[in-house]
Amino acid sequence: MIVFFSFKFLVRDIKDKVLASKSKIYMVLEYVNGGELFDRIASKGKLSEAQGRKLFQQLIDGVSYCHNKGVFHRDLKLENVLIDTKGNLKISDFGLSALPQHFRDDGLLHTTCGSPNYVAPEILSNRGYDGATSDIWSCGVILYVILTGYLPFDDRNLAVLYQKIFKGEAQIPKWLSPGAQNMIRRILDPNPLTRITVAGIEADEWFKQDYTPADPSEEDDDIHIDNEAFSMQEVPLEGERSPGSPVLINAFQLIGMSSCLDLSGFFEKEDVSERKIRFTSNHSLKDLLEKIEDIARGMGFRIQKKNGKLKVVQENKEQRSLRSLYVAAEVFEISPSLHVVELQKSYGDASVYRQLCKKLSNDLSVPSGQGLLTAQV
Repeated sequence: MIVFFSFKFLVRDIKDKVLASKSKIYMVLEYVNGGELFDRIASKGKLSEAQGRKLFQQLIDGVSYCHNKGVFHRDLKLENVLIDTKGNLKISDFGLSALPQHFRDDGLLHTTCGSPNYVAPEILSNRGYDGATSDIWSCGVILYVILTGYLPFDDRNLAVLYQKIFKGEAQIPKWLSPGAQNMIRRILDPNPLTRITVAGIEADEWFKQDYTPADPSEEDDDIHIDNEAFSMQEVPLEGERSPGSPVLINAFQLIGMSSCLDLSGFFEKEDVSERKIRFTSNHSLKDLLEKIEDIARGMGFRIQKKNGKLKVVQENKEQRSLRSLYVAAEVFEISPSLHVVELQKSYGDASVYRQLCKKLSNDLSVPSGQGLLTAQV
């Protein structure tokens, strides 16, 4: 049985948002109680230019962050933009998004997708398109609706609608400020080669008014989580474990450890196989920790212990050289007689790291054919 909860907090690693008992899995999702931006415009009409600019600034910050991570939304529209209680914007529904591996040899995307009123003209041309440039077009449509209360391109007949989009002849109200008019005009440019980019938008004087760039590393300090919901979980919390006990692991987390479900490779330059290895061992926790220390020291590494983890260090004291290495080792308990050992490289020499992983895996892992997890190196 899977139970869904919605709380208010910034999206972080899903591992921190999955709880489990013996009979239930609790998936905790972000709660954005302001609803869709579409509903807000439909019920209250257009926003003031100052309010609209603030939301547009947040939209561009979010889209820019996605693009920098190699993610292209391809279905940006008012219905997929949510507003929280503080009036801040959240981008949702990445079901049509594209990743770097979706680009063809010509460096372009070719799947025709998106919502008719928001789709960029180059997507309709079926000759390939740049995901970032087409997302910017959709942002321009959103900005237009926020400031005017209606769509720049609209018609019941799709053929007529697409003709309007191809021409890019949106009627921009003269009562908008010159800066807003110019921004809309430069975004809703039907030629993707001359359309303004994210960098151009961020450098625009109208856009920069009262602009505070978003910091993705910031965390929301105003987090309120129902204690009763957390009281239902039967897995011991971090603070309730005795200092020498291993981290308990449930079935959902064990499945999530599978390399085929590890999504970090989509967003990180270094291959996951160059950073992380997991293997199962039937040694006791005490024996595992002692043997990891002995093997690492025997290979010339220093050992640091912190928060129940072993830090395996081989470092040039003056700077991080090519021969430096920093590895975190952690043990998870599946059952009293079976543990998962996870080794993760923070930085350092890949060849030295592989030697360490191979030695530990060969000496400590369950014999071939009996293990539940396979090494990723």
